[in-house]
Amino acid sequence: MPGTKKVEGTLGIIAGRGSLPSVIARAAMASEIPIHLVAIRGETSEEIERFPHTWIQWGEIGKLLAALKDNTCTDLVIIGGVNRPDFDNVRLDLGAIKTLPFLLSLAKGGDDHVLSRVVRFFEEKGYHIHGAGQVLPELLAGEGKLSTKAPSAEDKGDIATGFEVVRALGRHDIGQAAVVARGRVLAVEAAEGTDAMLQRCAELRKSGRARGALTGVLVKAPKPGQEERIDMPTIGPETMRLAAAAGLSGLAVAAGQVLMAQRSETIAAANANKLFLIGERWDADADPVSGE
Repeated sequence: MPGTKKVEGTLGIIAGRGSLPSVIARAAMASEIPIHLVAIRGETSEEIERFPHTWIQWGEIGKLLAALKDNTCTDLVIIGGVNRPDFDNVRLDLGAIKTLPFLLSLAKGGDDHVLSRVVRFFEEKGYHIHGAGQVLPELLAGEGKLSTKAPSAEDKGDIATGFEVVRALGRHDIGQAAVVARGRVLAVEAAEGTDAMLQRCAELRKSGRARGALTGVLVKAPKPGQEERIDMPTIGPETMRLAAAAGLSGLAVAAGQVLMAQRSETIAAANANKLFLIGERWDADADPVSGE
């Protein structure tokens, strides 16, 4: 991940679903960075209304660009998930019509390709795209033990396996996380996301189909070649609760490459649920055998 970036003027935050847009906005304001959010109706939580903001509908590219220009935003953070638009129900403004080839390109291709096109679109218009962790590095998971509990020797073996699995699957644009128990892969993250994967693990545990895998670990890291500026892996308090419900003993994440939403609450949730939480050095492109 590139190093820390300085914001010139107002930081534009293009906000999608979830709590992260508000987390980023609060952290930026605490660091005395002026902000303006552009939020998508039907996607973004109304919680963002406590901050300077502009609402747009899908297809209002002209309004989005005007909001950024009017608020002197040249540095952008794009954060939070969004659904791909249903073009049968999108109302295009003049700005969207001028960029129709770009909009149509979002309807096809894997997630990484789509995200790369989004970054390129804004960069070609002169904007500087930053990862949230580049602007606010305090939001990133650090290296080493983050919780009170430490992983056991068996956990460490599962962590190593989990990172190999994430690296291998990531090369095919599949997920950012895996659950491993006693050397056996119980689940890998697909399009449904980490929370749904952990819920599947909890169901396996309740049904007894996990075949004696009483504990396990969650490993989370970016995919090789992932556009981390707008698609960085994230964990939060809910991740801890779901990991505990799935019977896991803890989590290992790529240090400096995973966002911790509500950092203190996340660590507190790990401790309350007797989970270990550690950050490990990670190179998504390293050879899993040689480590190079």
